Amino acid sequence: MTTYDDRASLTDLTTTAERVRGSVESVIEGKPEVVRLALTVLLAEGHLLIEDVPGVGKTMLAKTLAKSIDCSVRRIQFTPDLLPSDVTGVSIFDQQRREFEFKPGAIFAQIVIGDEINRASPKTQSALLESMEERQVTTDGQTYELPSPFMVVATQNPVEMEGTYPLPEAQRDRFMARVSIGYPSAEAEFQMLDVHGAVNPLDDLQPVAHAHDILKLIEAVRSVHVADAVRRYAVDVVSATRNHPDLRLGASPRATLHLLRAARASAALAGREYVLPDDLQALAVPVLAHRLLPTAQAQLNRRNAEQVVLDILQRTPIPSAAPPAGPLHGRQTGGRPL
Repeated sequence: MTTYDDRASLTDLTTTAERVRGSVESVIEGKPEVVRLALTVLLAEGHLLIEDVPGVGKTMLAKTLAKSIDCSVRRIQFTPDLLPSDVTGVSIFDQQRREFEFKPGAIFAQIVIGDEINRASPKTQSALLESMEERQVTTDGQTYELPSPFMVVATQNPVEMEGTYPLPEAQRDRFMARVSIGYPSAEAEFQMLDVHGAVNPLDDLQPVAHAHDILKLIEAVRSVHVADAVRRYAVDVVSATRNHPDLRLGASPRATLHLLRAARASAALAGREYVLPDDLQALAVPVLAHRLLPTAQAQLNRRNAEQVVLDILQRTPIPSAAPPAGPLHGRQTGGRPL
């Protein structure tokens, strides 16, 4: 197992993460925070839901992330007539061998792009549940392991809801984080016209990392230290969503686990071998908000889930102990942080 005493190795891993981020930002201009969150979810072994209006680059972000890594990539266009077997695969009877042969579906890839996921029926959406949580597919009594690393990047349009099937709570809870890209700044949009106006930016994009590099990065992220006080802070924040008067459904224990994993990845990307409360605070909205259901009264008062999470962060006491400063690749002094 990789440890933080292996400083040369960690330097290489951090450099790899920077290369991937730079590759994605060369296409998705003016949105460094969105690119960082996408990379954070990848290294935290999670799945990403990109929710925004048409034309802001939702699918482009997913494709760029996939192409920046030398991994197997499959794209699924979700439509009302898409069947669960189109996603997971189907067993076909072989006349010559007189036995059934399993034909893997589109989910058998390392990066799976689910475009307009809310246009598929709930039956088809449910085909992703086992894959996203247990990284396996069970069909006809047989279980098939999915490749590693494995990440689902799904997109949906929150405005055009006609003919769509809103994601159920169980499906939303499988996504580690939700992000909205938003419109670019005027300067970024001007640069986009100049650079991407005549060519497809993905045509010349080359992979800057391999699958085994990402696996090493994920292994390093697992080793990031999380103090008991920070763990308690994560539990307090998530528990507060279950008792908040503006929410009729709070975050699940899976949300706590996802928040901690994302914080580990964020700390590693920031060059630290330990998690700070700041990491949890920065990720609380994208990790928690899409799992929460506001009450009818809160909706009448125009209080959304994001505002509730920010309110909880203001009310929840922060651990007061300060960790020692130090880079990810350097030796820490003064004991473990917090």
